[in-house]
Amino acid sequence: MQRVRLSSQQAPVHKLGDPQMTLSPKFRLAVIQSSLASPSPELEFSLRGEPLIPGLPDDVALNCLLRLPVQSHGACRAVCKRWHLLLGNKERFFTQRKQLGLRDPWLFVFAYRKCTGKIQWQVLDLTHFSWHTIPAMPCKDKVCPHGFRCVSIPYEGTLFVCGGMVSDVDCPLDLVLKYEIQKNRWTVMNRMITARSFFASGVIDGMIYVAGGNSSDLYELDSAEVLDPFNGNWRSIASMGTNMASYDAAVLNGKLLVTEGWLWPFYVSPRGQVYDPKTNNWENMAVGLREGWTGSSVVVDGHLFVVSELERMKLKVYDIATDSWEAIEGPPLPEQICKPFAVNACDCRIYVVGRNLHVAIGHISRLNAKESNTKKWSFSVRWHVIDAPESLSDLTPSSSQVLFA
Repeated sequence: MQRVRLSSQQAPVHKLGDPQMTLSPKFRLAVIQSSLASPSPELEFSLRGEPLIPGLPDDVALNCLLRLPVQSHGACRAVCKRWHLLLGNKERFFTQRKQLGLRDPWLFVFAYRKCTGKIQWQVLDLTHFSWHTIPAMPCKDKVCPHGFRCVSIPYEGTLFVCGGMVSDVDCPLDLVLKYEIQKNRWTVMNRMITARSFFASGVIDGMIYVAGGNSSDLYELDSAEVLDPFNGNWRSIASMGTNMASYDAAVLNGKLLVTEGWLWPFYVSPRGQVYDPKTNNWENMAVGLREGWTGSSVVVDGHLFVVSELERMKLKVYDIATDSWEAIEGPPLPEQICKPFAVNACDCRIYVVGRNLHVAIGHISRLNAKESNTKKWSFSVRWHVIDAPESLSDLTPSSSQVLFA
């Protein structure tokens, strides 16, 4: 297991939309700061004669500059006016990256302070392993972090925060917020049809589905609805057929899987439901699937994995053919990743964020197929850990999402 340590001195937390920079008076940059922040077409045209990097064509130079890590923008934008125009405006920077097809993964972590309960987003650059902040969500101060549900459309660089609960009165919310990494800002969307907290959510074919959860009278819901992110409209879909709050959910093979999870004491087997948007129908989850779902799930390469909160926090994978779970080869979750944790995945990597925002990255590999009646793949995992800076040591994760920009 490889371990990467980033101390607080090496990895300060930067603002994603406002690079850390102190302007020295001797450079007299304050005079032109306002014009560069919102440049006129005339100013942009007048600067085109200046090369971005002397000796290089502008297209080559731009390709180089658009690969600069965000934490270096504060220093680099002082080089010249054209660099300031490009690096001083994150919307311009990420827009040009998108136009050139440059996309790197960023891990967005929804966390809260253990002492105060105050919520905030922290963002880990998964290329350079530096932490950043984004603007605060426009929502009430006293909310229960675990009551929200967060989903994302990774390659569009957008994430959505739905529902939630006001903590001091146990009142669920119908709130819907959208964050766009390209613009680095939040937008308030149309409210859900039903206020809910602790519910299931998932994205299927670009549509956002929510189901179940707790209602305003603290009873469990059976209703479900779907949001079209392009027009911002919600519509009701078939009810689940059973009132249920959700412990975890996943999208597998175009279907939404919802489980209420195990509850202590283990007298009753957990319930689970599966929604098929093609038929607008719910059906009961297979017994083996719901009984072995003992942790937080991710889908990698069309397979459902769970980071088990039992079984020494081993990673296991579900086999549809046998309706059973198998522990995959490799070590358990590294010991410095403590519960509660938030899990997400991108490509063949699983990201597990633990208490104090230490991050374990699990690299999933396929092993040779086992020849039997049917071809069956097995998997292995190897972990390495990204230690968070000391400034994040009192944060506890509630959710995590991977976005590209």
